[in-house]
Amino acid sequence: MTLREMDDHVTYLQQLQDDDGPVVLINQFNVAPSDVDRFLKAWADDAAFMKQQPGFISTQLHHGTAGSTTFVNVAVWESARGLGRAFGSPEFQARAARYPDSTTAAPHVFKKVAVPGICVA
Repeated sequence: MTLREMDDHVTYLQQLQDDDGPVVLINQFNVAPSDVDRFLKAWADDAAFMKQQPGFISTQLHHGTAGSTTFVNVAVWESARGLGRAFGSPEFQARAARYPDSTTAAPHVFKKVAVPGICVA
């Protein structure tokens, strides 16, 4: 799997050092059409592991429509550091190595933004 940064100014690893409350991990994956089934099996294994980690709240995988081979994982964690501990664990790193070689991942950590009359933080 190849990792790609979403932000040119802040890396995913820098974000995992932050610890100021609940965060949302958005991870975009692109995979070759022939590797979709292998990708889904690897992601399910990752998700089962992450569900057991301290600070994990929830996750949902989304699949692009119309034959797309783009996936987006949306995961909620109590903190970026909790996510970072799980991400950096040897167990998770071994699971990450099981993704098809065609997989590109772009993880980034977000916080909710309050916009009056539209959404709450």
